[in-house]
Amino acid sequence: MFMGEYKHSIDKKGRIILPAKFRSTLAEKYIDRFVITRGFDDCLSVFPMNEWKLYEAELRKLSQSNADTRYFLRILFANATDTALDKQGRMFIPAELRAKVAIEKDVTVLGAMNLIEIWSKQKWEDYQSKGKDKPIESVAQKLFDLGIMK
Repeated sequence: MFMGEYKHSIDKKGRIILPAKFRSTLAEKYIDRFVITRGFDDCLSVFPMNEWKLYEAELRKLSQSNADTRYFLRILFANATDTALDKQGRMFIPAELRAKVAIEKDVTVLGAMNLIEIWSKQKWEDYQSKGKDKPIESVAQKLFDLGIMK
């Protein structure tokens, strides 16, 4: 499981060093290949390959006759690329993906359970500021009311 918030930067070659805690989790549970794609709310989602395969299996169950499903899948897969960690624990992020979510240099890396999110520092700060009017308790209550949380 990935958790925590870490401040990092992208080097001139478009690489980021993953937090040491994430690298140790990867060594224990995962392989060293990843799929990076556009995530929700203007971040990048980084899936270890085995987690991506589980996600992909769920996506295959979606009906292609639904226009929203087709749109979602096209955007998701058009922006997806595979990558690996190098010997120094760095991951390359293509310039096109960085540009789509306004990542230039300073980033925030988040653990998000079974995946890793990479945000531009400013977008993460903006996202948190917007959420100040949504206390976590009220969001949890909505999830509880929908039967998602118990």
